[in-house]
Amino acid sequence: MSTRKLIRNGVLVTASDTFEADILIEKGKITQIGIGLIPDERMEIVDAAGCYVIPGGIDPHTHLDMPFGGTVTADDFATGTTAAAFGGTTTIIDFCLTQKGRPLIESLQEWHAKAEGKAAIDYGFHLMIGEMNDQVLEELPQIIEEEGVSSFKVFMAYKNQFQADDGILFQTLQKAKEYGALVMVHAENGDVIDLLVRQALAEGRTEPIHHALTRPSMLEGEATGRAARLAALADSQLYVVHVTCAEAVEQIARMREMGYRIWGETCPQYLTLDQSIMDQPDFEGAKYVWSPPLREAAHQDVLWNALKSGQLQTIGSDHCSFNFKGQKDLGKDDFSKIPNGGPVIEDRLSILYSEGVVKGRITLNQWVDLCSTRASKLFGLFPQKGTLAVGTDADIVIFDPSVKRVISADTHHMNVDYSAFEGMQVQGCPVTVLCRGEYVIRDRQYAGTAGAGQYVKRNKYDAGAPIPVKQPVTAVNGGRS
Repeated sequence: MSTRKLIRNGVLVTASDTFEADILIEKGKITQIGIGLIPDERMEIVDAAGCYVIPGGIDPHTHLDMPFGGTVTADDFATGTTAAAFGGTTTIIDFCLTQKGRPLIESLQEWHAKAEGKAAIDYGFHLMIGEMNDQVLEELPQIIEEEGVSSFKVFMAYKNQFQADDGILFQTLQKAKEYGALVMVHAENGDVIDLLVRQALAEGRTEPIHHALTRPSMLEGEATGRAARLAALADSQLYVVHVTCAEAVEQIARMREMGYRIWGETCPQYLTLDQSIMDQPDFEGAKYVWSPPLREAAHQDVLWNALKSGQLQTIGSDHCSFNFKGQKDLGKDDFSKIPNGGPVIEDRLSILYSEGVVKGRITLNQWVDLCSTRASKLFGLFPQKGTLAVGTDADIVIFDPSVKRVISADTHHMNVDYSAFEGMQVQGCPVTVLCRGEYVIRDRQYAGTAGAGQYVKRNKYDAGAPIPVKQPVTAVNGGRS
């Protein structure tokens, strides 16, 4: 049984409120919130003076122990969740890949085996849908009801690997509406990208920068608009992962204004890094090869404004780490063979606080909403997680807004040999992190246990927010495109 803890002297911050109060934790739950709570001799006092007390971060987009491009990500569920905890994240939702012809439940069991006994924080799974047939249709209700997996990922990119066609995406959207699930989409035009890549290689353009140049932002905008219109036609709900550019934001904003259930996520890397960093000598640009690629710097203001205005609703990390030496260099002579992905899971909250709140781009409450609460609501975790309220899991971060540090591979906890944000100074740092009332990080030191993290079955899709009155579908087809 966990020790009763009383967190005192902190400023509590939720998605809607900021106030001074104490929090009492008993048996892994928040049991009281109030001013001047009286401790007894059996309580542990946790002093949060000078700090914000926030709900644990929820990272809705991670790839741990994932095979890709002939190798496997450098971070597994042990190292990845430990690094996440250092960064103030107490729950991740990882992507379970599937294979055509293989029962979905077998893929889920494989991912459970990857996480069990390793995860330091709580976790759930999204499930990739790569085909739609009688077997898949038969399994989907069981996956949602019994396994608690209420979100499905469809790739519109990675031709001949993960990419599904529009028919599969549309059927998935239809079934998601019927069963109460959220469809996630990687929105890039995989067919055209495949052609552009082959043309570039044929012309001898092999350097990492050509990864970005063969995946232009226009193709992300096109695919985002196409997916959003298919969701509208199916009267379903769609979540666009890792939005990078103005063209995609415009499509999401337009469809939301028309009342459709379209949601968008972006990531710290797209808010702070730009395409020019990929055009470095000595293959250094390979460190920043992920998909969609980094964009020109002008897109960053669009993304920040979209977060501020609510056109984008969440921040994921898209953590997918590969070592520079021994993995990224698989594409030394061919950018298309560089494993796609980067290490981000540890710095998500700090970067968003430092670059967002400190610089006045988003508010303190928006920061909590973007990094925790909104994902909790969209992915069936609310109110168990994602807020500070009596009865919720005691997933709590004590965050010191005054600490300044420089991000570096020398000090991070990810199992990867470089940092995507090397040399960036950030203000604000998680000091102590509790998952269900137990320390994972205590005074910036690891205090957790591999395997202490629990699998969380999630509820069906519920946006947890009002959507405008919908205009007729004809407006989608007849309006601007």
